[in-house]
Amino acid sequence: MTGTDAVTGGRPTRGGRRFTLSWLGAVPFLGYVALFLLLPTLIVLIEAFGDAAGRPTLANVQELTQEYVLTSFWHSLVLSAESAVIGAVFGALLAYAVVTGDPNGLLRRVVTSMSGVFAQFGGIQLAFAFVATVGPAGFLTVLMQNAGLAVSGGWLYELNGLVVVYAYFQIPLMVLVFLPALDGIKPQWREATESLGGSTWDYWRHVAAPILFPPFLGALLLLFANAFSAYATAAALISQGGIIVPLQIRTALTSEVLLGRENVGKALAMGMIVVVAVVMTLQALIQRRTSRWLR
Repeated sequence: MTGTDAVTGGRPTRGGRRFTLSWLGAVPFLGYVALFLLLPTLIVLIEAFGDAAGRPTLANVQELTQEYVLTSFWHSLVLSAESAVIGAVFGALLAYAVVTGDPNGLLRRVVTSMSGVFAQFGGIQLAFAFVATVGPAGFLTVLMQNAGLAVSGGWLYELNGLVVVYAYFQIPLMVLVFLPALDGIKPQWREATESLGGSTWDYWRHVAAPILFPPFLGALLLLFANAFSAYATAAALISQGGIIVPLQIRTALTSEVLLGRENVGKALAMGMIVVVAVVMTLQALIQRRTSRWLR
């Protein structure tokens, strides 16, 4: 056996690099991604440029310039931005409160466990919880009305109501995403600042904030994409109309009044794919740029 064989374990090499079969462990994941992400995306992109008979057309894409579509996209952007900002700010504050405590303490375990549950608590159950609590006939609404307060739960079915509901799962998601960045801040950096005569404000302004801002921005973009693509909760609260793009897609796919508009819904979905792809690309670039600071 030659020296090269001894180093590579007798396995054939190509270009001086060891050939390994460890990548086979990723095959199930890659198959899952191809089947449930890439294939549906490809189908949407193809059928967005076709009519009901399968003939090529630009009519579906031209529908994206209609006023009602532009309005729904604007509402989706506003909803995503507002809920992302609320979730990012309050989630970051909660994550910081957790980090300043005992890393192995009860508070951290409870908050992270609850955040993991609440971040996935959406859809019909979340909509029902809000309707039963602050809806027109909700517990708190009736309680305040009996106390003489002129309150109504109709706001829950408007855009502002969706912002509040979305913030319910955006805040815990921010906690989970931002905790690793806060954990990456080393105590020695604060000690070095203080030893050089710097104050707490100097530490946050010149050390912590510049390092935490990129991951905070990346988490904010992730929350934006999460809200922009959410459907089930809004669909459960708003049964008619399409104030946001996912509900417009539902109308195009299920409407019994305007038939043959399924591919219009796929053109709307293509527009959403473009927006989410841009946001997630920016998030990935920011994450790559800042990961070396938090090792």
